[in-house]
Amino acid sequence: MAKVNLLFALFLFFFFFFIPCLCCPEDQKQALLQFKSSFIRASNTSSDDPSFGLASWNSSSDCCQDWDRVICSSSQPIAVTGLYLDTLVLMPSLLEPVSVSAGVLTPLFLVKSLMFLDISSNYIHGEIPRNGFANLSRLVHLDMMQNNFSGSIPPEIFHLRNLQYLDMSSNQLTGNLSREVDSLQNLKVLTLESNLLQGNITEEIGNLSKLQQLSLRGNRFFGGIPSSILNLKELQKLDLRENFLSMEIPNKIGELTNMTALALSGNRLSGGIPSSMQKLDKLESLRLENNLLSGEIPSWLFDFRNLKDLFFGGNNLKWNNSAKVVPKCMLSQLSMKSCGLAGRIPDWISTQKGLVLLDLSENKLEGPFPLWLAELDVGNLFLSDNRLSGSLPSRLFQSLSLSVLSLSRNNFSGELPENVGDAINLMILMLAKNNFSGKIPRSLSTIYRLLLLDLAKNRFSGKPPVFHPDALLAVIDFSYNQLSGEVPVTFSVETRILTLGNNNFSGNLPWNLTNLSKLEHLDLEDNKITGEFPGFLSQISTLQVLILRNNSLQGTIPDKISNLTSLRILDVSSNNLTGKIPAKLGELVGMIQTPNTFSSTSEVFTFAVGYDLVVNWKKSKQGLSSHSLDIYSLLDLSANKLCGEIPVSLGALKGLKLLNVSYNSLSGNIPPSLGNLQSLESLDLSHNQLSGSIPETLTKLQELTNLDVSNNQLKGKIPVGGQMDTMNNPEYYANNSGLCGMQIQEPCPTEPPAKQEEDENEASLFQWEGVGIGYSAGFFLTVVIMFFTGYFRLASPPFHSRRRQNGMSSVT
Repeated sequence: MAKVNLLFALFLFFFFFFIPCLCCPEDQKQALLQFKSSFIRASNTSSDDPSFGLASWNSSSDCCQDWDRVICSSSQPIAVTGLYLDTLVLMPSLLEPVSVSAGVLTPLFLVKSLMFLDISSNYIHGEIPRNGFANLSRLVHLDMMQNNFSGSIPPEIFHLRNLQYLDMSSNQLTGNLSREVDSLQNLKVLTLESNLLQGNITEEIGNLSKLQQLSLRGNRFFGGIPSSILNLKELQKLDLRENFLSMEIPNKIGELTNMTALALSGNRLSGGIPSSMQKLDKLESLRLENNLLSGEIPSWLFDFRNLKDLFFGGNNLKWNNSAKVVPKCMLSQLSMKSCGLAGRIPDWISTQKGLVLLDLSENKLEGPFPLWLAELDVGNLFLSDNRLSGSLPSRLFQSLSLSVLSLSRNNFSGELPENVGDAINLMILMLAKNNFSGKIPRSLSTIYRLLLLDLAKNRFSGKPPVFHPDALLAVIDFSYNQLSGEVPVTFSVETRILTLGNNNFSGNLPWNLTNLSKLEHLDLEDNKITGEFPGFLSQISTLQVLILRNNSLQGTIPDKISNLTSLRILDVSSNNLTGKIPAKLGELVGMIQTPNTFSSTSEVFTFAVGYDLVVNWKKSKQGLSSHSLDIYSLLDLSANKLCGEIPVSLGALKGLKLLNVSYNSLSGNIPPSLGNLQSLESLDLSHNQLSGSIPETLTKLQELTNLDVSNNQLKGKIPVGGQMDTMNNPEYYANNSGLCGMQIQEPCPTEPPAKQEEDENEASLFQWEGVGIGYSAGFFLTVVIMFFTGYFRLASPPFHSRRRQNGMSSVT
């Protein structure tokens, strides 16, 4: 027993004194704690916050064994080799954005053993520290994407000779790539996408002879693709998408025979598709869409046996419709958007049994929807903007793969198949601007995953289907149909956009519209809605766009409308509203803030909505694209029976681009406060009873391009200066009581002299008359005094005069 105890003691002795400790080096531990402390201070984050990713880091535990996001070496010497510090703070709120300075990275440069470093998605801003990266000579993997780094890429990063992966995407980096980029001899992955880099892609990038993956996606590079890129013989993936690259694709790009993915879309590349590209027999993905490429689309593009993704739409490329294509590939994605396809949908596409995405939109395709296409079970099918006709086969909706179906702007007709609800995975359905008729199938309401439904500009009739309140449907466009009955409210609580305009809905607006608590856009224009303006709409605090134009609403505009703090567009024109314009309208926060300050959660869906918001814009009906509604702020109260004065408070709506109160019975003066509407482009005050003069403050409106004050009782001189000098259409000033000015080539009458000038003239005349009288009286008085004082005497004539007089007397 004693011998056993002795052996055990010897084991413990050797274990503790001869086996090295697997603990984290103390200097590295302190450096990491310093980083945590700096990050907490910079981000105003609590270390106890569960959303903070470094909660396990503390001084009483071992960083190699107990800390999250830390990897240490398994062999001697023990050291920290990996730090995965991505997304340390969850998505910040708009009210309290996280802003972390790049200086927080300084302590990490003391961990010289690092091989893997990921600091992505942390909202770090400022220039990347230049000196620190020189210490991390063993770095193999560096991920800095999705931050707010600015400035240029430090040259020290290009001295990291062991670097194999570099991702600096989604930042705000600027400048050209450094000449030292050629020192990355062992680099295998380089990703600089989604930055704001600017300048040519340097020719020295060709010195990276061992580069396997290169991505400069989403930058601001211009000029041509450097010819030195042909030196990268081991290059497998080249991604230069979404830049400003021009000129032609290098003719010898086919020499990069290891290429598996080539992505050049979203640039300004011109010329044709190089024939040398036929040598890229390992190619799996080719993306050339949305450039300025021209010429004929070569049929050999379908000879690549490994090709899975092929995108070349959105160019000036043209398809040879007589070409016989026998694809050797089995595609997953094919985009031939706007390629001049004509006639029937090509039969050779039927051989592509594994298609997940097919985009043949914006061509000249004709004929019916082929049954073989329905049987392919394509997940994402885009055939919009063609000339396809006939009805849809019911087989199309039996697909469990169908996720997106876009058939808008064709000539399809007939009723929708009743089994449309069988496509249970359908998320987006766009059938706008066809000739579909009949009732909307009720089975649509059973598709739980449906997010967007666009059936606008057809001939659907009856009542819309009843959707479950818990459905995911967020965007609904039933406008320009023949739907009738009361305004439907049986939609999902997730509804963001509801467009029901240009139908035959009637009756009062139902109060349970307030159940749509996430509603942002409500359009009910051109229906037969009656009753008073509904004050309960003010309970939908998320409402940003409210269109009730051309109905039969009565009563006054309620003051409660000011509760809609997000409202940016309000159009209640062409109704029968009475009373005064509420002064509370001047408190609409959404119209006070300048446009584009709002970010709508519905932006996720507007990419697919094809409607335009029609407004009376600058004297004509125009459509504002749903893609850019966030930059507009409009107030249209025209063609009602409103009376009283224009509230001075409207001058607070500095975000307004359009203000239209024409065709009412408004009176009083034009408020000078309208000169504060700094974003205003169109101001229509015509056909009212406004009096007084046009205020001089309107000369401050720098954005004004349209002004109409015709058919009022205005008088006086039209202000000059600024944009007012360009408001020179006489029709926009017509039928007033006395306007004049250079804009209408009507000289203003000479102004009568002011009373003071008349008084001065009269005083001046009186003074001269006084001077004249004074001189006369003074002269007479002086003569009298001089006479009586003897100054004048009656002396005898001189002697010779007398003699002459006497002689003359004697002669006579």
